[in-house]
Amino acid sequence: MRDDEDRPRGSVTHQIGQSLDTLSLSDLDARIALLRAEIVRIEAARAAKQAAQGAADAFFKRS
Repeated sequence: MRDDEDRPRGSVTHQIGQSLDTLSLSDLDARIALLRAEIVRIEAARAAKQAAQGAADAFFKRS
């Protein structure tokens, strides 16, 4: 086993636009998973807001 594999990893974070040149394949995979989970979270929040807006529109008879 390589020494860097034994070292504990920090939590995965990603900053939009950050350089990807120094990241390993596993680091890139971790970021893809992180961003996909964030997309799911954002879509759920959007759906909830859209439902609330639809309910308010129905209540106030807006179209």
